[in-house]
Amino acid sequence: MSTLTFTLMTQDDFAIFWPTFKAIVAEQHTYAIDPDISYEAAYSLWCQVPKATYAVRDSAGELVGSYYLKANAAGPGGHVCNCGYMVTAAARGKGVAHAMCEHSQQLARTHDFKAMQFNAVVATNEAAVALWQRLGFSIVGTVPKAYCHATQGLVDSYVMHKFL
Repeated sequence: MSTLTFTLMTQDDFAIFWPTFKAIVAEQHTYAIDPDISYEAAYSLWCQVPKATYAVRDSAGELVGSYYLKANAAGPGGHVCNCGYMVTAAARGKGVAHAMCEHSQQLARTHDFKAMQFNAVVATNEAAVALWQRLGFSIVGTVPKAYCHATQGLVDSYVMHKFL
């Protein structure tokens, strides 16, 4: 993928991103988010609850993905962060998720997070599992039949972790 630009996501950015968000959630292959989520609830979940949310653009200025960074837990668990990543259909397989994950790890370090944890990586999402493993994440747990995949039924989810 060409050079990517990371900027804090604005409301206008989310409006552009919304069709991607809605399509990924509606597909029911990777995210445990209600497929009927409203625009307002999605904006809150993706942009207002997290510590930071980024819009990612390619060299032509096209929005190709987004990610958020937030604490995985509060208080004594607040030193571990969590991220969510979404890539537009047209940009998949071009290194956007890889770049977002690396960017998010750098950002997490600046916020003093000591580790990053993904709570529910759907086991059938083999591309994501392999990418996270290449980037140093380990599967530290399997939650049996934790995700109701739209076409494969009940499938496992992984908890993946990396010290920063």
